[in-house]
Amino acid sequence: MYTLQIEHTITDFQTWKTAFDRDPVNRAASGVLSHRIGQPVGDPHYIVVELDFADLDKAERLLSNLREHVWHSPANAPALAGAPRTRIIKSAA
Repeated sequence: MYTLQIEHTITDFQTWKTAFDRDPVNRAASGVLSHRIGQPVGDPHYIVVELDFADLDKAERLLSNLREHVWHSPANAPALAGAPRTRIIKSAA
């Protein structure tokens, strides 16, 4: 299992969540098996998203899609503030 972890500053959670729910990258078709959204305690302007995949290549492709088509588009990422920090984590057995 591989997890694409994304962290970034946001301007407003509800605006961000509405854009996330529109799903501009079609998570299911991109191989996302499940996802989690979290926020650090006491910081309503920061978000942590974890997207789980069975295959590394699908995680890498979705990350590339996010970089090329979502994060640079104010329509697709209206509450994004600054550059996202990302990493792909392999689950330890």
